[in-house]
Amino acid sequence: MIVPWLAFIGFVLLMLALDLGVFHRKSHVVGFKESMTWSAVWITLGLSFSGLVYLAYENHWYGLGIGLDAVDGLTNNGKLAATKYLTGYVVEKSLSVDNIFVIAMVFGSLAVPARYQHRVLFWGILGALLLRGAMIGVGAALVQNFHWVLYVFGGFLILTALKMLFMKEKEEHPENNPIVRWLKKHFPITRDYHGDHFMVKAGSHKSHEAAEPGAALVRDPVVEAAPLGKWLLTPLAVALLLVEITDLIFAVDSIPAIFAITADPFLVFTSNVFAILGLRSLYFALAGMITQFRYLKPALSLILLVVGVKMLAAKWLKLWLGDSFNLTILALILGILATGVVTSWLVRSARASD
Repeated sequence: MIVPWLAFIGFVLLMLALDLGVFHRKSHVVGFKESMTWSAVWITLGLSFSGLVYLAYENHWYGLGIGLDAVDGLTNNGKLAATKYLTGYVVEKSLSVDNIFVIAMVFGSLAVPARYQHRVLFWGILGALLLRGAMIGVGAALVQNFHWVLYVFGGFLILTALKMLFMKEKEEHPENNPIVRWLKKHFPITRDYHGDHFMVKAGSHKSHEAAEPGAALVRDPVVEAAPLGKWLLTPLAVALLLVEITDLIFAVDSIPAIFAITADPFLVFTSNVFAILGLRSLYFALAGMITQFRYLKPALSLILLVVGVKMLAAKWLKLWLGDSFNLTILALILGILATGVVTSWLVRSARASD
């Protein structure tokens, strides 16, 4: 059973190594065309993986799909496993879009140079994968041993959805974040950016690198005042920490959501990973126009509501919908997401023509 896990994690690490070590070895501004190309690559990989899931579970490679799924009590054959994977992928991808709002605010508030944003997101998402892997492991164990946890997750998702729909969110600026305040109190943080470094050493050549190619050497008063050889954090490190915290907060919503669909750890982990891996390129594609999709947030709230209700009423819904239960849920989620995007576009077009 460990072979599929090692193969998948190895593939992910290979793709990340190619990403940072080959395609983005030098820091540069990621343009719209490049971001759309990478988004297409990651989405294609994510959707294509469902075919491999079908074959693996249909033929029970390395023991996949032999045990009962704790969520619905069924054995995951090829078709069922692929449907659950795709549903989980769509849900996680949809909810990760909401993350883009906060990341854009973090980068804007800290004035992170565009050429270094990809580096922050790369390491931020690498950390997110480790964090979510641990959360999925704990969640799967809880669902497997304490089925009533599903009802707790379902109630939590419904409350979260209602809060998103009816309560106005308070905008929190990164500099007011208690973690940032704690960092500034306990760690020296440079005033300026120092290239793409997360840390610099006072007195070293790195501490005097220009923030932009061709610019004058940086003379940061914080660095100049620090004892020789002392390590200091840069604002880029603060941005990275905030991205990690942001993902942790959103994972509290998204992890329970995936367990409404399946408790199979492999399906949960792979759908989560593929959804997260495409977040960086999706950010650069959508960050500039995300505010134009004004009905996307309500759509995401409705998706959470559907998933929460599905968690609480799974037995009755299964009796009502029969074998098409999981396909119907997938179609409903896709329909809600498409409605939110299309409605946003139509309303925007109508206002532009006025």
